[in-house]
Amino acid sequence: MTNTAEFLPITGTDYVEFYVGNAKQAAHYYQSAFGFQPVAYAGLETGLKDRTSYVVRQGKITFVLTATLIPDSPVAEHHKKHGDGVKVIALNVDDAAKAWAETTGRGARSHQEPATMQDLHGKVVTSSIYTYGETLHVFVERNDYHGPFLPGFVKWDPEYKPEDTGLLFVDHIVGNVDWNEMDNVAGFYRTVMGFDQLISFDDKDISTEFTALKSKVMASKNLRIKFPINEPAAGLKKSQIEEYLDFYIGPGPQHVAMATNDILATVSAHRERGVDFLHVPDTYYTTVTKRVGKIDEDMSKLMEQRVLIDRDEDGYLLQLFTKPVQDRPTFFFEIIQRKGAKSFGKGNFKALFEAIELEQGNRGTL
Repeated sequence: MTNTAEFLPITGTDYVEFYVGNAKQAAHYYQSAFGFQPVAYAGLETGLKDRTSYVVRQGKITFVLTATLIPDSPVAEHHKKHGDGVKVIALNVDDAAKAWAETTGRGARSHQEPATMQDLHGKVVTSSIYTYGETLHVFVERNDYHGPFLPGFVKWDPEYKPEDTGLLFVDHIVGNVDWNEMDNVAGFYRTVMGFDQLISFDDKDISTEFTALKSKVMASKNLRIKFPINEPAAGLKKSQIEEYLDFYIGPGPQHVAMATNDILATVSAHRERGVDFLHVPDTYYTTVTKRVGKIDEDMSKLMEQRVLIDRDEDGYLLQLFTKPVQDRPTFFFEIIQRKGAKSFGKGNFKALFEAIELEQGNRGTL
């Protein structure tokens, strides 16, 4: 990692906004299936005429589910093309105007110049830039705000509030880009946002008999923001990245990894609520102990929940991936528990990709 001066200090992920076909139903899904709690709402009742948004939160993870109210709107156009998916990855900063000036001055394409919103709870300053595909980074300065979410939103407090599932914060967000675009996007994060490259994987690291991909992990200097960037690599059949690009119609966020301190309890709760996870075969567990060594958890319980395990020089991690959470085979989630490890499960790539290939085969897209 380099030691250049940090010109864009980011304190964390502020929120992730999904454009969806039905925001009310999506909010119910994230409450029921993943244990998110209701936070705020904006729509016709708050003066919006073109969209509606529901805000849900668990731990430090805030999701905004936004749907169009009219056929001709940016939300409608985005959803028609891409289906349900992440439009905004918002980053918390101390100075949104400075963040915009620094990034656009280094070549970022501006989406919104710094603007101040305020209500009885205080003020928020936001600005935004484009990143890969049609994805936006919104810089959010909210040190002087004490409302439920943002000005323009009202508190949403329904009676229905399922228990949470132990999710804590966003560990990382993975983006899929087109052939030969990974280096360009990694360069964007390095030059425009001052990120460093943590690690890279080539098609020898991430491959099976049939498919492969390449990846570079870009991270803010305080490591609170980590963005692995994937691109396809040549293989005998169509990779998961190619399938994503075909159905999302271009680059976009592939998955959000959500951290927990007890992956067995979290995954078990999600399964009970109907969340579908990728299938990990029994054979994976015949050799994993030899590869990862001694761990704290009961291996039989990890096998029961089909949790993947990997180790690096700093410790080990436990992870599992959902199947796509919408009709198109595009966006999904990762549940991750780190026991010291700082890596991303390199030792699990083959097993993971074989599980994804099985799903692709069922869909007829491999």
